Amino acid sequence: MNLTHKILDRLTLRRPAKPSIQLKITNVSRQTVLASCVEVADRGAKRRKGLLGRDRLPAGEGLWIVPCEAVHTVGMQFPIDLVYLDRSQRVVKVRSDVPCWRLSACLSAHSVIELPAGTVLKTQTKRGDKLEFCSAIPGNDSADYRFGGHAE
Repeated sequence: MNLTHKILDRLTLRRPAKPSIQLKITNVSRQTVLASCVEVADRGAKRRKGLLGRDRLPAGEGLWIVPCEAVHTVGMQFPIDLVYLDRSQRVVKVRSDVPCWRLSACLSAHSVIELPAGTVLKTQTKRGDKLEFCSAIPGNDSADYRFGGHAE
């Protein structure tokens, strides 16, 4: 089998869809809820697509991109807030009301949470704050989420 066939075979393999993880994110430093229904983008296709294709991000929702040091809003139709985190889920940078067609980066970040514009201001989230992640599904006691092998 030549290289072209191997590549085509790999591209046509269907992996079972990974169930979408929904999280609630709390700023324990400020005792506020950043979002009650956050989707996790921890795989290639989900990470690449991000929020593209949506016309809005409802209040209480968000997207946690893991791992991630930089995002863009090229092609998006609405502004967003960004919260960059280190591996211990401590805030290392925030950006509010990032308009469409922009780039944002934080090279010391391990991940970033994309939230509706105004969330950072409303929750007073600041650099140094500690965030906590738990299941958004009532009754699910599994609150230890490990991405990239790191959790606190």
